[in-house]
Amino acid sequence: MDAQVVNISLPSKLLKLADRLAEKEARSRSELFREAIRDYVLRKAKWEELFSFAENKAKKLKIKEKDIEKIISDYRDGKN
Repeated sequence: MDAQVVNISLPSKLLKLADRLAEKEARSRSELFREAIRDYVLRKAKWEELFSFAENKAKKLKIKEKDIEKIISDYRDGKN
């Protein structure tokens, strides 16, 4: 694995929580941080993909952002 050392600052309480979790899961702090960052990046990418899909659908259907709450309310009230 091609790796680089990175220095970060964390609040003491957060670092203690991370260390406890790493110990509980029998892995290193670095492994825990790598997984946390990987999960964050992947989750963020999925959300961006979802928002992009929604924006494209809204454009095709000519729905404006201001219309969304009414559309949801009407749907929930069975007025769709």
